[in-house]
Amino acid sequence: MFQTEQYQLLDFGGGRKLERFGNILTDRPSHPASGTAPRAPRRWREADLFFRNDEKEKSVGSFGVRGIWQARTPEGTAFLESGGTVVHTVPNFTLELKGSPFGHLGIFPEQSPNWDRLYRLCRQGAEKLARPIRVLNLFAYTGGSSLACAAAGAEVTHVDAARNIVAQSRRNAELSGLKDAPIHWIADDAVKYVKREEKRKKEYEGIILDPPAYGHGARGEVWRLTRDLPRLLSALSVILAPDFFFILLTCHSPGFDALRLAALLSDLRPGRIESGAMSLTAATGAKLSAGYFALLSSCR
Repeated sequence: MFQTEQYQLLDFGGGRKLERFGNILTDRPSHPASGTAPRAPRRWREADLFFRNDEKEKSVGSFGVRGIWQARTPEGTAFLESGGTVVHTVPNFTLELKGSPFGHLGIFPEQSPNWDRLYRLCRQGAEKLARPIRVLNLFAYTGGSSLACAAAGAEVTHVDAARNIVAQSRRNAELSGLKDAPIHWIADDAVKYVKREEKRKKEYEGIILDPPAYGHGARGEVWRLTRDLPRLLSALSVILAPDFFFILLTCHSPGFDALRLAALLSDLRPGRIESGAMSLTAATGAKLSAGYFALLSSCR
């Protein structure tokens, strides 16, 4: 979980959200925040950073629409120059923060409950197998899920197509005291990597994936969620160990709600399905939708 002094959604509305990361307040776009009005409009004046989409940029990539971060306070200027960090607790790890040209900061806070789930499942798996469980994390971004599993003693293979993002993930491991943890850092296309693992007859007791709606692989491979997710899951079913513990699928794309994600996983193996919405609760008490998850776990 995140302690409120580390992260808090303060308010949202008008297609934007106001968040606090440590002592920095950010005002940035949020499509799910459209169609509602902010409940605490005065607080928005306190934002240290404001992200503005580029009006000339029409294309939407896997990370969103390009834009510009604007500092509105000296604290905001300092953040853009040197970044910052936040600490997640239980499991405990540290994530580096820095503004990207797509309005991201290196963290998706709505994943926090999933990190708690992964930590618990990896610990349970290690107890039952009397060894660390093997976990594959695809579309792994800056490594929150990888670090949650590693903190529980798992052996993790972390795969993301962007080399700079993999480098940031490695820094997060160092910041978290997990530099020497058994994490294999791979910059590669997820589909191609899974196919190679299939040929190598590798197996994993845990698999995590958070695929984008659209994206490019390390060598320009094109990923389209509606086309490629079903066949990726089919390939994953081959490398998911018979004595598996979990597969976690999360998605932020329209059309992929909890029921659809659960149906996709239910076709892979018998097991227990847990699914639902990912959301963030603002200081005002309102809930902001932030995608969906489905977790398939073994029945043992």
